Amino acid sequence: MSDNDRRTHVLDAALLVFARYGYRKASMDDVAKAADISRPGLYFHFPSKAELFRAAVEHALDDSIKAAKNALADPDRPLRERLIDAFDHWAGRYVGPMSEEIGILIDSNPELLDAMPVEYPKRFLRIVVAALAADASGHTGIRPIDVARTLLSTANGIKHDVRTRKEFRARMTIAIDLYCAR
Repeated sequence: MSDNDRRTHVLDAALLVFARYGYRKASMDDVAKAADISRPGLYFHFPSKAELFRAAVEHALDDSIKAAKNALADPDRPLRERLIDAFDHWAGRYVGPMSEEIGILIDSNPELLDAMPVEYPKRFLRIVVAALAADASGHTGIRPIDVARTLLSTANGIKHDVRTRKEFRARMTIAIDLYCAR
């Protein structure tokens, strides 16, 4: 396993551990066991629990942004499909048993995350606005920023209202179809 793969594995495991136990109760030992790495090895990569937590959240948000950006980047696919995939990567991936825990984890530890909980949604919003603005079939008389904000609010609401990612996609598809039908 490459160093980059190992780091990704550790960050993914850490996010799950933090979501399960909460930041305060999770220990570096818990993360080391979940990541199948020695505790000294974990400390070699992340000198403190706070740095590990920040890196794990940043990694998850970066993955979400990258996947959403890739979904929106293919102009040969219909805008509807690209939007559904982008919102699934942004919000749908966090639906399920761990979704509430991850949300609470991020909301309850703002001092550790600085501007991340505000800046990443803004980044996602910008890529959605760009995709809406670039699509000639999407001219509905509604500004792309207003459509993007409404879809983002809808996605956030659906995320907390469904139990599975499949349900999220189905409900988000309805919301996007309402926009695309105009």
